[in-house]
Amino acid sequence: GLAPMDGDRVEIDGGIMEGGGQILRVSTALSCLLGLPLRVRRIRAGRSQPGLRPQHLSGLEIVRDLCEGNLEGGEIGSTEITFTPGKIKGGTHIADTKTAGSVCLLMQVAMPCVLFAASPSELHFKGGTNAEMAPQIDYTIMVFKPIVEKFNFTFNCDIKKRGYYPQGGGEVVVQMSPVKELSPIDLTERGTVTKIYGRAFVAGALPIKLAKDMSAAAVRCIRKEIRDLYINIQTVREPDDQAFGTGSGIIIVAETSTGCLLAGSSLGRRGKNSDKVGIEAAEILLKNLKHGGAVDDSLQDQLIIFMALAKGVSRVKSGPVTLHTQTAIHFAEQLTKAKFTVTKSEEEDPSKDSYIIECQGMGLINSNL
Repeated sequence: GLAPMDGDRVEIDGGIMEGGGQILRVSTALSCLLGLPLRVRRIRAGRSQPGLRPQHLSGLEIVRDLCEGNLEGGEIGSTEITFTPGKIKGGTHIADTKTAGSVCLLMQVAMPCVLFAASPSELHFKGGTNAEMAPQIDYTIMVFKPIVEKFNFTFNCDIKKRGYYPQGGGEVVVQMSPVKELSPIDLTERGTVTKIYGRAFVAGALPIKLAKDMSAAAVRCIRKEIRDLYINIQTVREPDDQAFGTGSGIIIVAETSTGCLLAGSSLGRRGKNSDKVGIEAAEILLKNLKHGGAVDDSLQDQLIIFMALAKGVSRVKSGPVTLHTQTAIHFAEQLTKAKFTVTKSEEEDPSKDSYIIECQGMGLINSNL
């Protein structure tokens, strides 16, 4: 059902289900897109540090700036905000977490908004590019971008500088033109794996040997399951002028005969063995390949808002539906007229555990264009 209203304001409970920053991202983006005044209470209520963290506040502020809206309660630690959106305009905007807060999560909240702006946009996101608890920028570029562009839009994403925990200091520039409407997607045929490739990196004070160890351990792990494919993992040391601080990590992508992209990634940190980092990424990739879905577990929830906005029926085959995805669906249905259904996929192969997420999108038309 639709969300409860307080006068003209939609009321959102930020403490239910997954209960994190994602509720804020989905609900403020949709509030901005639909021109719905919003109140979110109990923000991140169950977290160890409840309320807004710097990255959530930056996300709210960029949406506010994009639509010349009004934000109340926008300070660190705040557990309640009200947001009144205006008209979405394009142009140049900067969102800076001033921490290692994830630029990829900032992108998630801003991108749907600028698709329905009046003119092209250039968004500068500053913070962590390869941070824990968020997609890495390499995932955003290698997996999220080519798949989300199937909704019939394109964007340009340029990594100016990489930034790592704890200081951040990275910068990514996204350029995007608005669209009239989004097309629905059908991602239901997984196909067979045709290529496996990736990138293992070190930056700052770390020796390249760490990247080589991560890569070698990942390859050994994948080899046990997939013997007949060449696995091409680049090992790189980020140039000093293109990275701020010290970090390491790996992403591995599998591409299929039907153009699906599924990944596994992991970050290094002090005291964590580099073999372990590589194996962790490899195991996530293998798990994503095993369930038989056409998208991996990280992409699921990122597609929901686009499915809700698109004109027509979208269908995505996934592995078990994550709590993040269930949460995104819940709030997308509360705020839009989109309708989602999740059904167990009938598989010939009993080892597969896949589902079809279907959405009758609301078909938002860009009235600013």
